[in-house]
Amino acid sequence: MLDKEFLRLKDIIEDHILDFLPEVDHKSITLYDAMKYSLKANGKRVRPVLLLAACNFSGGNERLALPYACAIEYIHTYSLIHDDLPAMDNDDLRRGIPTNHKVFGEAIAILAGDGLLTSAFEAMNKDMLLYFDNIDKLKSRIKAVYEISKGSGCRGMIAGQIADIEAEGKQCSTEMLDYIHLNKTSALISSAVKAGAHLGGADKDMLHDLDEYAENLGLAFQICDDILDIEGKEEDMGKKIGADKEKNKSTYPSLYGLENSKLRVKELTSNAIAVMEPYYDNAEFFVNIAEELAVRIK
Repeated sequence: MLDKEFLRLKDIIEDHILDFLPEVDHKSITLYDAMKYSLKANGKRVRPVLLLAACNFSGGNERLALPYACAIEYIHTYSLIHDDLPAMDNDDLRRGIPTNHKVFGEAIAILAGDGLLTSAFEAMNKDMLLYFDNIDKLKSRIKAVYEISKGSGCRGMIAGQIADIEAEGKQCSTEMLDYIHLNKTSALISSAVKAGAHLGGADKDMLHDLDEYAENLGLAFQICDDILDIEGKEEDMGKKIGADKEKNKSTYPSLYGLENSKLRVKELTSNAIAVMEPYYDNAEFFVNIAEELAVRIK
Protein backbone atom coordinates (compact mmCIF):
# COMPACT_ATOMS: atom_id res chain seq x y z
CA MET A 1 0.00 0.00 0.00
CA LEU A 2 1.38 3.36 -0.97
CA ASP A 3 2.38 5.89 1.65
CA LYS A 4 -0.42 8.37 2.54
CA GLU A 5 1.84 11.32 1.78
CA PHE A 6 2.65 9.82 -1.62
CA LEU A 7 -1.07 9.53 -2.39
CA ARG A 8 -1.71 13.10 -1.21
CA LEU A 9 1.00 14.48 -3.48
CA LYS A 10 -0.13 12.24 -6.34
CA ASP A 11 -3.66 13.65 -6.04
CA ILE A 12 -2.25 17.18 -6.33
CA ILE A 13 -0.41 16.19 -9.51
CA GLU A 14 -3.56 14.60 -10.95
CA ASP A 15 -5.56 17.76 -10.22
CA HIS A 16 -3.04 20.02 -11.99
CA ILE A 17 -1.45 17.79 -14.64
CA LEU A 18 -3.02 19.69 -17.55
CA ASP A 19 -2.68 23.17 -16.03
CA PHE A 20 0.74 23.94 -17.48
CA LEU A 21 0.12 22.83 -21.05
CA PRO A 22 0.11 25.80 -23.44
CA GLU A 23 -3.08 26.86 -25.13
CA VAL A 24 -3.40 25.05 -28.44
CA ASP A 25 -5.13 26.55 -31.46
CA HIS A 26 -8.26 24.60 -32.40
CA LYS A 27 -6.73 23.95 -35.82
CA SER A 28 -4.20 21.68 -34.11
CA ILE A 29 -6.53 20.27 -31.45
CA THR A 30 -5.55 16.71 -32.38
CA LEU A 31 -2.11 17.45 -30.94
CA TYR A 32 -3.64 18.49 -27.61
CA ASP A 33 -5.94 15.45 -27.59
CA ALA A 34 -3.01 13.09 -28.15
CA MET A 35 -0.90 14.76 -25.46
CA LYS A 36 -3.80 14.72 -23.01
CA TYR A 37 -4.60 11.06 -23.80
CA SER A 38 -1.24 9.83 -22.52
CA LEU A 39 -0.94 12.36 -19.70
CA LYS A 40 -4.30 11.45 -18.18
CA ALA A 41 -3.63 7.71 -18.26
CA ASN A 42 -3.14 6.02 -14.90
CA GLY A 43 0.53 6.75 -14.31
CA LYS A 44 2.36 6.14 -11.02
CA ARG A 45 3.58 9.80 -10.96
CA VAL A 46 6.74 8.75 -9.08
CA ARG A 47 8.92 11.52 -10.49
CA PRO A 48 6.65 14.53 -9.87
CA VAL A 49 5.74 13.25 -6.41
CA LEU A 50 9.42 12.88 -5.53
CA LEU A 51 10.05 16.43 -6.76
CA LEU A 52 7.30 17.86 -4.55
CA ALA A 53 8.41 15.76 -1.58
CA ALA A 54 12.04 16.87 -1.95
CA CYS A 55 10.90 20.49 -2.13
CA ASN A 56 8.89 20.10 1.09
CA PHE A 57 11.73 18.22 2.80
CA SER A 58 14.12 21.06 1.94
CA GLY A 59 11.83 23.70 3.42
CA GLY A 60 10.04 24.85 0.26
CA ASN A 61 6.42 25.27 -0.81
CA GLU A 62 5.07 22.35 -2.85
CA ARG A 63 2.55 24.56 -4.64
CA LEU A 64 5.30 26.78 -6.04
CA ALA A 65 7.08 23.67 -7.33
CA LEU A 66 4.07 22.42 -9.30
CA PRO A 67 5.17 23.74 -12.73
CA TYR A 68 8.40 21.74 -12.40
CA ALA A 69 6.68 18.62 -11.08
CA CYS A 70 4.18 18.61 -13.94
CA ALA A 71 6.97 19.40 -16.40
CA ILE A 72 8.96 16.33 -15.37
CA GLU A 73 5.83 14.21 -15.83
CA TYR A 74 5.41 15.72 -19.32
CA ILE A 75 8.98 14.66 -20.10
CA HIS A 76 8.49 11.18 -18.69
CA THR A 77 5.24 10.72 -20.62
CA TYR A 78 6.85 11.90 -23.87
CA SER A 79 9.58 9.29 -23.36
CA LEU A 80 6.97 6.56 -22.92
CA ILE A 81 5.09 7.57 -26.07
CA HIS A 82 8.31 7.40 -28.08
CA ASP A 83 9.48 4.19 -26.37
CA ASP A 84 6.27 2.45 -27.43
CA LEU A 85 6.64 3.31 -31.13
CA PRO A 86 7.21 0.48 -33.65
CA ALA A 87 10.74 1.74 -34.33
CA MET A 88 11.60 1.30 -30.65
CA ASP A 89 9.81 -1.15 -28.32
CA ASN A 90 6.68 -1.57 -30.48
CA ASP A 91 4.25 -1.92 -27.55
CA ASP A 92 0.47 -1.99 -27.77
CA LEU A 93 -0.35 -1.27 -24.13
CA ARG A 94 0.81 1.43 -21.71
CA ARG A 95 -0.63 2.36 -18.33
CA GLY A 96 -3.48 -0.07 -18.95
CA ILE A 97 -4.70 1.52 -22.20
CA PRO A 98 -3.68 1.26 -25.89
CA THR A 99 -0.44 3.08 -26.63
CA ASN A 100 -0.62 6.52 -28.20
CA HIS A 101 0.33 5.43 -31.70
CA LYS A 102 -2.34 2.71 -31.63
CA VAL A 103 -4.99 5.39 -31.10
CA PHE A 104 -3.66 8.37 -33.06
CA GLY A 105 -1.18 6.82 -35.50
CA GLU A 106 2.61 6.95 -35.50
CA ALA A 107 3.02 10.46 -36.88
CA ILE A 108 0.67 12.07 -34.34
CA ALA A 109 2.25 10.05 -31.51
CA ILE A 110 5.71 11.34 -32.44
CA LEU A 111 4.41 14.91 -32.48
CA ALA A 112 2.52 14.39 -29.19
CA GLY A 113 5.79 13.35 -27.58
CA ASP A 114 7.55 16.35 -29.10
CA GLY A 115 4.74 18.59 -27.86
CA LEU A 116 5.02 17.29 -24.31
CA LEU A 117 8.79 17.73 -24.24
CA THR A 118 8.68 21.32 -25.43
CA SER A 119 5.67 22.11 -23.21
CA ALA A 120 7.71 21.00 -20.19
CA PHE A 121 10.36 23.63 -20.84
CA GLU A 122 7.78 26.27 -21.71
CA ALA A 123 6.07 25.64 -18.35
CA MET A 124 9.29 25.93 -16.37
CA ASN A 125 10.54 28.99 -18.23
CA LYS A 126 7.16 30.70 -17.86
CA ASP A 127 7.45 30.24 -14.10
CA MET A 128 11.01 31.62 -14.05
CA LEU A 129 9.77 34.84 -15.65
CA LEU A 130 7.92 35.58 -12.40
CA TYR A 131 11.14 35.80 -10.38
CA PHE A 132 13.30 38.37 -12.16
CA ASP A 133 13.05 40.61 -9.07
CA ASN A 134 14.17 37.82 -6.69
CA ILE A 135 17.60 36.62 -7.69
CA ASP A 136 17.81 33.81 -5.12
CA LYS A 137 14.52 32.24 -6.15
CA LEU A 138 15.39 32.68 -9.81
CA LYS A 139 18.74 30.93 -9.28
CA SER A 140 17.03 28.00 -7.54
CA ARG A 141 14.69 27.63 -10.51
CA ILE A 142 17.52 27.81 -13.03
CA LYS A 143 19.30 25.04 -11.11
CA ALA A 144 16.11 22.95 -11.10
CA VAL A 145 15.65 23.31 -14.85
CA TYR A 146 19.31 22.42 -15.41
CA GLU A 147 18.94 19.21 -13.39
CA ILE A 148 15.81 18.22 -15.31
CA SER A 149 17.44 19.06 -18.66
CA LYS A 150 20.54 17.02 -17.83
CA GLY A 151 18.60 14.03 -16.52
CA SER A 152 16.31 13.85 -19.54
CA GLY A 153 18.90 14.51 -22.23
CA CYS A 154 21.95 13.01 -23.89
CA ARG A 155 23.79 12.73 -20.55
CA GLY A 156 20.83 11.00 -18.92
CA MET A 157 17.66 9.28 -20.10
CA ILE A 158 18.35 9.45 -23.84
CA ALA A 159 21.89 8.15 -23.36
CA GLY A 160 20.46 5.18 -21.47
CA GLN A 161 17.87 4.55 -24.17
CA ILE A 162 20.51 4.52 -26.90
CA ALA A 163 22.66 2.07 -24.94
CA ASP A 164 19.61 -0.09 -24.23
CA ILE A 165 18.72 -0.32 -27.93
CA GLU A 166 22.29 -1.12 -28.97
CA ALA A 167 22.57 -3.83 -26.30
CA GLU A 168 19.57 -5.80 -27.59
CA GLY A 169 20.53 -9.32 -28.62
CA LYS A 170 24.10 -8.92 -27.35
CA GLN A 171 26.06 -10.13 -24.34
CA CYS A 172 26.02 -7.09 -22.08
CA SER A 173 28.74 -6.40 -19.50
CA THR A 174 27.81 -5.62 -15.90
CA GLU A 175 29.32 -2.16 -16.35
CA MET A 176 27.17 -1.47 -19.43
CA LEU A 177 24.03 -2.78 -17.74
CA ASP A 178 24.56 -0.41 -14.82
CA TYR A 179 25.16 2.41 -17.30
CA ILE A 180 21.88 1.65 -19.08
CA HIS A 181 19.82 1.54 -15.90
CA LEU A 182 21.48 4.51 -14.20
CA ASN A 183 20.76 6.66 -17.24
CA LYS A 184 17.57 5.22 -18.72
CA THR A 185 15.61 5.28 -15.45
CA SER A 186 17.64 6.51 -12.50
CA ALA A 187 18.76 9.79 -14.10
CA LEU A 188 15.28 11.30 -14.35
CA ILE A 189 14.36 10.11 -10.85
CA SER A 190 17.55 11.71 -9.50
CA SER A 191 16.78 14.88 -11.45
CA ALA A 192 13.31 15.05 -9.92
CA VAL A 193 14.70 14.82 -6.40
CA LYS A 194 17.54 17.30 -7.02
CA ALA A 195 15.23 19.77 -8.76
CA GLY A 196 12.84 19.65 -5.81
CA ALA A 197 15.75 20.12 -3.41
CA HIS A 198 16.94 23.20 -5.29
CA LEU A 199 13.43 24.65 -5.31
CA GLY A 200 13.14 24.05 -1.57
CA GLY A 201 16.49 25.66 -0.79
CA ALA A 202 18.47 22.58 0.29
CA ASP A 203 22.03 23.14 1.47
CA LYS A 204 25.02 21.32 -0.02
CA ASP A 205 24.96 18.41 2.44
CA MET A 206 21.23 17.78 2.10
CA LEU A 207 21.50 17.97 -1.70
CA HIS A 208 24.29 15.37 -1.62
CA ASP A 209 22.23 13.02 0.55
CA LEU A 210 19.11 13.36 -1.57
CA ASP A 211 21.16 12.72 -4.71
CA GLU A 212 22.66 9.54 -3.22
CA TYR A 213 19.22 8.41 -2.07
CA ALA A 214 17.70 9.01 -5.50
CA GLU A 215 20.45 7.18 -7.39
CA ASN A 216 19.97 4.07 -5.24
CA LEU A 217 16.20 4.33 -5.50
CA GLY A 218 16.25 4.87 -9.27
CA LEU A 219 18.46 1.85 -9.94
CA ALA A 220 16.34 -0.30 -7.62
CA PHE A 221 13.22 0.93 -9.41
CA GLN A 222 14.48 -0.24 -12.81
CA ILE A 223 15.71 -3.62 -11.54
CA CYS A 224 12.32 -4.07 -9.87
CA ASP A 225 10.63 -3.42 -13.24
CA ASP A 226 12.96 -5.98 -14.86
CA ILE A 227 11.82 -8.54 -12.29
CA LEU A 228 8.14 -7.68 -12.62
CA ASP A 229 8.41 -8.07 -16.40
CA ILE A 230 8.93 -11.75 -15.57
CA GLU A 231 6.84 -12.26 -12.44
CA GLY A 232 4.30 -9.44 -12.55
CA LYS A 233 0.74 -9.35 -13.82
CA GLU A 234 -0.29 -7.36 -16.87
CA GLU A 235 -3.28 -5.81 -15.07
CA ASP A 236 -1.00 -4.52 -12.31
CA MET A 237 1.78 -3.34 -14.58
CA GLY A 238 -0.50 -1.73 -17.17
CA LYS A 239 1.65 -3.08 -19.98
CA LYS A 240 2.60 -6.34 -21.68
CA ILE A 241 4.60 -8.76 -19.54
CA GLY A 242 7.57 -10.68 -20.95
CA ALA A 243 8.53 -7.98 -23.43
CA ASP A 244 12.16 -7.86 -22.29
CA LYS A 245 12.74 -11.56 -23.02
CA GLU A 246 10.86 -11.32 -26.31
CA LYS A 247 13.12 -8.48 -27.46
CA ASN A 248 16.23 -10.14 -25.98
CA LYS A 249 16.95 -7.06 -23.86
CA SER A 250 19.79 -6.83 -21.40
CA THR A 251 18.29 -6.86 -17.89
CA TYR A 252 19.42 -7.72 -14.38
CA PRO A 253 17.53 -11.04 -14.34
CA SER A 254 19.00 -12.04 -17.71
CA LEU A 255 22.52 -11.34 -16.48
CA TYR A 256 22.35 -12.19 -12.78
CA GLY A 257 19.22 -14.33 -12.40
CA LEU A 258 16.00 -13.56 -10.53
CA GLU A 259 17.15 -14.26 -6.98
CA ASN A 260 20.35 -12.24 -7.27
CA SER A 261 18.37 -9.41 -8.85
CA LYS A 262 15.98 -9.42 -5.88
CA LEU A 263 18.92 -9.30 -3.50
CA ARG A 264 20.31 -6.33 -5.44
CA VAL A 265 17.00 -4.47 -5.06
CA LYS A 266 17.07 -5.10 -1.31
CA GLU A 267 20.67 -3.90 -1.13
CA LEU A 268 19.91 -0.71 -3.03
CA THR A 269 16.78 0.07 -1.02
CA SER A 270 18.72 -0.52 2.21
CA ASN A 271 21.39 1.90 0.96
CA ALA A 272 18.72 4.50 0.15
CA ILE A 273 17.14 4.14 3.59
CA ALA A 274 20.51 4.36 5.36
CA VAL A 275 21.24 7.69 3.66
CA MET A 276 18.01 9.21 4.97
CA GLU A 277 17.96 7.69 8.47
CA PRO A 278 19.95 10.55 10.06
CA TYR A 279 17.01 12.86 9.25
CA TYR A 280 14.74 10.73 11.46
CA ASP A 281 10.99 11.44 11.16
CA ASN A 282 11.55 14.20 8.61
CA ALA A 283 12.62 11.54 6.11
CA GLU A 284 9.73 9.15 6.78
CA PHE A 285 8.28 9.68 3.29
CA PHE A 286 11.54 8.72 1.56
CA VAL A 287 12.07 5.68 3.77
CA ASN A 288 8.51 4.47 3.13
CA ILE A 289 8.88 4.79 -0.65
CA ALA A 290 12.07 2.72 -0.60
CA GLU A 291 10.46 0.06 1.57
CA GLU A 292 7.38 -0.05 -0.66
CA LEU A 293 9.61 -0.68 -3.68
CA ALA A 294 11.19 -3.73 -2.09
CA VAL A 295 7.76 -5.12 -1.14
CA ARG A 296 6.65 -5.12 -4.80
CA ILE A 297 8.92 -8.07 -5.65
CA LYS A 298 8.38 -10.33 -2.62
